[in-house]
Amino acid sequence: MAGHSQFKNIMHRKGRVDAVRSKVFGKLAREITVAAKLGTPDPAMNPRLRAAIIAARAENMPKDNIERAIKKAAGAEGENYEDIRYEGYGPGGAALIVEAQTDNRNRTASDVRSAFTKSGGSLAETGAVAFMFDRVGVIGFPASVADADTMLEAAIEAGADDVSSSEEGHEVVCAQDSYGEVAKALEARFGEPTRTGLVWKAQNTIDVDDETGEKLIRLVEVIEDQDDVQHVYVNFALSDALIAKLEG
Repeated sequence: MAGHSQFKNIMHRKGRVDAVRSKVFGKLAREITVAAKLGTPDPAMNPRLRAAIIAARAENMPKDNIERAIKKAAGAEGENYEDIRYEGYGPGGAALIVEAQTDNRNRTASDVRSAFTKSGGSLAETGAVAFMFDRVGVIGFPASVADADTMLEAAIEAGADDVSSSEEGHEVVCAQDSYGEVAKALEARFGEPTRTGLVWKAQNTIDVDDETGEKLIRLVEVIEDQDDVQHVYVNFALSDALIAKLEG
């Protein structure tokens, strides 16, 4: 997913996820609970819940934690979270979309605004940058399930719009409206995906110099560290030299 995947890969290789595993598990559990509460607790009938469970498995979240989060949705006690989106700009004019889940809008807005400000960014009005992104479905599979040509053919047949294949795996992109059908068709053929869900995909990415790139990485890190923030999507691309430096 252009800048988004590029940044995510760097964060994983730096070991950042391992360093804050409890926080990661907490965010994953919250999404599972919210998804189960908004729909059915059966992942086979609830695409959002299924996507949340797949994301949790990808982070090696224990099965007991997943089941506990689902059961929590059925209880009368507990917080009522709502989805909320923030948009803003970072150094170099880069655009960012922040997805959060909160039980206190004022607290979350203050935390996200502070994260932007302290790292050289600025929070904008809703809709200020969303037009630069498309809301699309993404389904990922291991490279071992098929070669690039076979996956492309299957994806097109299922109604997808694009496929990116590499040694790391296949990433299928489709329109939001056809996401459910595409995901179901591909899963029936290739098995459970490694990643699935709706994301914000930048229509175009902007190149930034290395100094600006490092500032943007710090900005995204600070935003992602907020307890209520679930996802950050960006439209910038880093140079190969900076990627190598960050992964080193």
